[in-house]
Amino acid sequence: MIAGADGSDRPERFIPMVNAARSPTFYEFESGDLLRLYREMDNNDEVPVVIYHSHTATEAYPSRTDVSYASEPRAHYVLVSTRDGQPSDPEFRSYRIVDGEITEEPVNVVETYMFSHTGADDVPDCR
Repeated sequence: MIAGADGSDRPERFIPMVNAARSPTFYEFESGDLLRLYREMDNNDEVPVVIYHSHTATEAYPSRTDVSYASEPRAHYVLVSTRDGQPSDPEFRSYRIVDGEITEEPVNVVETYMFSHTGADDVPDCR
């Protein structure tokens, strides 16, 4: 999960989570870990901005289970598929999932999020 300031839609803090299901085809967060995470985010005025996981055997499209677990209407649900066995070239897609409705959104890959809005020539020299 990646959290960010409430209302910003800006991913700021990476929070690794353990797949409590310990399954290559199904994921779920341990309920105690999830409760602690949400309390921490609440204390920091943060919300989940990106919730992501991989699909190893299917396309990067939300499964029925993904949709049933999607409880954050403002989050970007990012799926990465490695189904073709090419980990160096995975399928990477993002969705909004609200009330069971799936809407794909564009993904822009940038070198650094900090300066993505200004262009590479505007990145300060940090030597």
